[in-house]
Amino acid sequence: MRTVVVTDDIWSAPRDRIGQRRGIAGDLAVFKAAGAAAEAGYDLEGVERVARLANRRTRSFGVAFSGCTLPGADAPLFEVPGGRMAVGLGIHGEPGIDEVDIPTADELALLFVSKLLEEVPDGIAIDGARVVPLLNGLGSVKYEELFVVYRRIHRLLEERGVTVVEPEVGELCTSFDMAGCSLTLLWLDDELEELWRAPADTPAYRKGSAAAHLSIGSTDAAGVGDPADGTDDVPASTSDSRDAAATIAAALDAVSVAIDGAADELGRIDRIAGDGDHGIGMQRGARAARDAARTAVEAGAGARTTLEWAADAWSDRAGGTSGAIWGEFLRTLGADVGDDHAVTPEIVARAVASAKDAVMVFGKAKVGDKTMVDAIVPFADELVARVDDGLRLADAWRRAATAAEDAAQATATLAATLGRARSHGDRSIGTPDPGAVSFALVCATVYDVLDTDREQ
Repeated sequence: MRTVVVTDDIWSAPRDRIGQRRGIAGDLAVFKAAGAAAEAGYDLEGVERVARLANRRTRSFGVAFSGCTLPGADAPLFEVPGGRMAVGLGIHGEPGIDEVDIPTADELALLFVSKLLEEVPDGIAIDGARVVPLLNGLGSVKYEELFVVYRRIHRLLEERGVTVVEPEVGELCTSFDMAGCSLTLLWLDDELEELWRAPADTPAYRKGSAAAHLSIGSTDAAGVGDPADGTDDVPASTSDSRDAAATIAAALDAVSVAIDGAADELGRIDRIAGDGDHGIGMQRGARAARDAARTAVEAGAGARTTLEWAADAWSDRAGGTSGAIWGEFLRTLGADVGDDHAVTPEIVARAVASAKDAVMVFGKAKVGDKTMVDAIVPFADELVARVDDGLRLADAWRRAATAAEDAAQATATLAATLGRARSHGDRSIGTPDPGAVSFALVCATVYDVLDTDREQ
């Protein structure tokens, strides 16, 4: 597996901290290049190289005239005063970093082009460069309006000596019903131009004429199974491990119920400095993990397999950074608890410590960054310490869950320095981190399940 983080949004961090920028509509340029490389037969290292190259050569800048409204919500995530425009917004519903008066279409085009030409990637001369412009509508800007803006963008680029190559105008990377748009410039070299021009055929994006290919999961794809539907071979396991798997499934069932009850509040605190979808994402992830664990247990899976199926389902269904982190956490737990032996308190404590380390490596966060890690670290450390003291698992877990809750609430005093809330870090002071709060809630809920199992 390889991970490439898209960092195209020029407004989300200064140039000397380019690695901390967020990905917005430049995602399309990076994904298109990587996908075309894979289609052309590049190996994994080659696809990763191309994705990183495309990311280094992609810059974006976005604006909004109103916020988006999450499904079921009665108000948008943010509002922009009349006659004003939010500048530097994200695609996950984050508010802009600044506000300016609404410009004309030509003035907006000039703003986009001038800002992005100040951010030309290293080693590229503007005059004579070949560029793909992507003018992206965020959800409710009419196509006619986008084309009016693009008309001027095209002229401005040509006036600077830039050759425009196969531009795209439309809803390429939306944010529900947000009224806004962004401009992305992909600065080409010969390889990226060939990959950009390559045909593509997907449900959401088409380019040129692409031949049909066998897709994984089709009826002709022999031997391909889906853990969620129980068609994969289930590894052998001991009865002790299957008993632990049943406890895991019961815990995830309870977690799903608890998250359902807390989703609105998690969304509320996430809206203060983030994108407001943490509650919805946790709901989707927890429900998917619950269903996958049930399927695994019914198929006779042990603890490791059950956790792995739950991890894959959570990360796949929840989406976003939180979903990926929960997937990493559960998958690492599974690797340590195994399928072939009893799950003792010592094994659980070691597994949680390993999961803590894996999450910190995966997400690059540390204690004090105002992320889920602020609750994970004290939970894992306290669990290990109390198990070493000889406490039974439920009692040790209760102490650790209390430490996680205290740490989660203490994040209210911190300013966010990582994740999507980073761009509005000071705004988050006074409110705890939603990821830390949800992690603590999961820990407390799992304790309730463990406490009913006197065999632990």
